[in-house]
Amino acid sequence: MTQVSRISIVLAKWCPHCNPLSLENAKKMSDYLQVPLRVLDIDSPSESGQADALVRDFGDNSEGYIIPQVFVEYSNDTVQHIFSGFSEGTVVTKRRWEDLFSSPYYASLKKGGS
Repeated sequence: MTQVSRISIVLAKWCPHCNPLSLENAKKMSDYLQVPLRVLDIDSPSESGQADALVRDFGDNSEGYIIPQVFVEYSNDTVQHIFSGFSEGTVVTKRRWEDLFSSPYYASLKKGGS
């Protein structure tokens, strides 16, 4: 059975959809799944290349891509994009996090489902 090995979040510290809203929820997810959380800040020279590559290869990629983006990484090196922020406002982003946490998909992650 493939297990979740890490959660990654691509964000910017100045973004209200990212910090604190999505960062706190990504930490909650990482705690729930008992896996590390990797935080990649698009404004950090040491992290932006990894952030861009993760979004380019697995996320919602476009010029000036939307943040935050959250990824589940599995022990078999599979990466799954599971969340992007919403430009409509932080209330919408917050609701989508609530939807994710109450979904059967989220419950399946604990069991090793992908």
